[in-house]
Amino acid sequence: MIKVLFVCTGNICRSPTAEGVFRSLVEREGLAHKILVDSAGTHAYHVGQPPDGRSVEAAHRRGIDLSAQRARQVTRRDYEDFDLLLAMDRGHLAIMAGQCLPSHHDRLALFLSFAPQLVHQDVPDPYYGAGDGFERVLDMITQGSIGLLDHIRATRLNSERC
Repeated sequence: MIKVLFVCTGNICRSPTAEGVFRSLVEREGLAHKILVDSAGTHAYHVGQPPDGRSVEAAHRRGIDLSAQRARQVTRRDYEDFDLLLAMDRGHLAIMAGQCLPSHHDRLALFLSFAPQLVHQDVPDPYYGAGDGFERVLDMITQGSIGLLDHIRATRLNSERC
């Protein structure tokens, strides 16, 4: 089982969206029994709360359900338990690198590093923005999710038919 954790600040916008999009892709590809997906925040601002309603609505319009998710903060145990801990931006990556043992740094990455076709490698925070920010984030996360699944297939599931 490959375990993937998406991480943003409060775990109510970007990382739950990434969790939902990637989980949907994994399920559609018939790999849910091989890939576990979760999300967390670097801070405890919203622990126990559902994702931001705007994230839920934007995802729902694309057939993705985020409603059962609840925010949580990343824990020390996560750095041991997850194979990939994917930061939504460089700030999250720096925080995560400071929290985990150096021996686990190889598990950390920027999520959009799996979408090299995108100009920006940070997923922008749509929380304070207006307009179509949540839709643009969904577009970026979808591209990152496709690249991430391709990466996992090529490097982690290569001994199995996927």
